[in-house]
Amino acid sequence: MVIFFLIILFIILWALIDFKLGRHFHIKRILKQEFPFRKSTITLFNTGQKLYDDLFQQIEKATKHVHILFYILKDDKVSEAFLELLMDKAKQGLEVRLLLDRIGSNKLSKKKMKELRENGVFFTFCHIPKFPFYFYSLNERNHRKISVIDGKVGYIGGFNIGREYIGQDPKLGDWRDYHLRIEGEGVQDLQKQFLHDWEDSTKERLHLNDLYFPPLLTGEILHKFVPTDGAYLQHIFQELIQTAKEELIIGTPYFIPGKTIFNDLIEAANRGVVVKIIVPMKADHFFVREAAFPYFKQLLEAGCKVYRYYYGFFHAKVIVKDGQICDIGTANFDKRSLYLNHEINCLIYDQPFVQLVKSTLEKDLDFAEELTLEDLKKRSLLQRGKEKISTILSKFL
Repeated sequence: MVIFFLIILFIILWALIDFKLGRHFHIKRILKQEFPFRKSTITLFNTGQKLYDDLFQQIEKATKHVHILFYILKDDKVSEAFLELLMDKAKQGLEVRLLLDRIGSNKLSKKKMKELRENGVFFTFCHIPKFPFYFYSLNERNHRKISVIDGKVGYIGGFNIGREYIGQDPKLGDWRDYHLRIEGEGVQDLQKQFLHDWEDSTKERLHLNDLYFPPLLTGEILHKFVPTDGAYLQHIFQELIQTAKEELIIGTPYFIPGKTIFNDLIEAANRGVVVKIIVPMKADHFFVREAAFPYFKQLLEAGCKVYRYYYGFFHAKVIVKDGQICDIGTANFDKRSLYLNHEINCLIYDQPFVQLVKSTLEKDLDFAEELTLEDLKKRSLLQRGKEKISTILSKFL
């Protein structure tokens, strides 16, 4: 028994040291990245079926190359149809590259990987856990979702590939998420980011090849992409919060902001900003819902509004500031996205489009229940106990 506890203690100590040193060396080597302002045509999708219909159609129409990066690809009929489409395009002679996060897409079988490669798809995993900092690298995941078709059409947002994202998981119901289609100048930046991640995983340098960067038209919507690699996302969120003057709407499936951003939200409310936070009523992972509750009491007392979306699962990652700027991307409003995951967000500065996003969020609020201080008082001892555990684990949820 003593030996057992010593082994457990050793594993815990090793994990703590591994994580701390891994984080230290990661921060030392990364640089802040930011693409320039671009003008593109942008389309908003908030249902998986409409996104899949559009994405699959664009892939079918591709004539040169298809580049796909997802965090999660499930082992189901939807994923199977997606992979069959990619293999069909590769057999037609197109360059097809598929990049998946090793942990997020762990359901992909060796048989399917072999089939993809045998049918001409260039496939690899990214962010494979490795030594010397195995525990840290296990948690440092590529959470980006990027699709680029012929270098002319790009996609970015919260959807992955699987049946749950089109509402076919009975436990979660309808899936609400926000995803963007980009046509115009901005596509080159999505292409650059994909090729950067591809090089990071394969050592294959493709970003200087003009083949992947065709001439692009200028659109009407001003925007810029901001990739983050486990750092600097906090600065983006803070700037939006600290400069808000009238209203701040935050949609996120996981609300675990940490002390610094939490204090910024309280200060915003204290200076008169209307702060609205939309989170899901349901949970798709253990403890993530409970991890949000320790923040809610002070937010409500400061005058913030918290709404819980009950019509299915709310997975959108979106911030709207003063009806003038919005942020849509892959990053959740939680510690994992802030300090561990590799993400990419799109800041949009076009007022008509921002108003479209805001009105879409307001429609989602029609299917959300406002949380009150009275609701918090009614929490059971079991619920409160789970919140204590979730607070301890919050960095890794």
